[in-house]
Amino acid sequence: MNPIALESASEAAKLTMEMVSKKLGRVPNMYQVMANSPAVLEAYVKYNGALAMGTLGSKMGELIALATAESNNCSYCLSAHSFFGKKIGLSEEEILEGRNFISNDVKMNEGLAFAKKMLETPTLISSNDLEPLRKAHFSDGEILEIVAHVVRNIFTNYINIIAETNVDWPEVVVSLKVK
Repeated sequence: MNPIALESASEAAKLTMEMVSKKLGRVPNMYQVMANSPAVLEAYVKYNGALAMGTLGSKMGELIALATAESNNCSYCLSAHSFFGKKIGLSEEEILEGRNFISNDVKMNEGLAFAKKMLETPTLISSNDLEPLRKAHFSDGEILEIVAHVVRNIFTNYINIIAETNVDWPEVVVSLKVK
């Protein structure tokens, strides 16, 4: 899929792309690909903005994004979230561990284990899988946010894989060493 430059975008996409540019200082390639459908672009930006206002926290959100990108073999998203993970203070070690659904924080580790199960065996998830999350002190709202973060990242992973989006972040190669 061809990316749509801001100056070539439809009016509907242009408004959203201008908001992205103000926030990020540029319009990354993924957003330019999404501009092929202004509805998809707007949906993603609004979904992303809503999740940013959640209670799960940016660190957990980035760890889920890293693990999902690694699991789905999406170099674009892995590169972007490695960049953003560093920006919010994740260490290289935390980024590498996150890519493997691991955190040295007990609560985050449990959340990543649930995210892994969602990705690997979604049809086997049951209410029984909520008990370890509750024991780790996740609220029901935070559990829903884990689900929402996984879904958001599957969405972007698939778009970037299908579109073969050119990586415009410091490139990180998927290692596929997910345990």
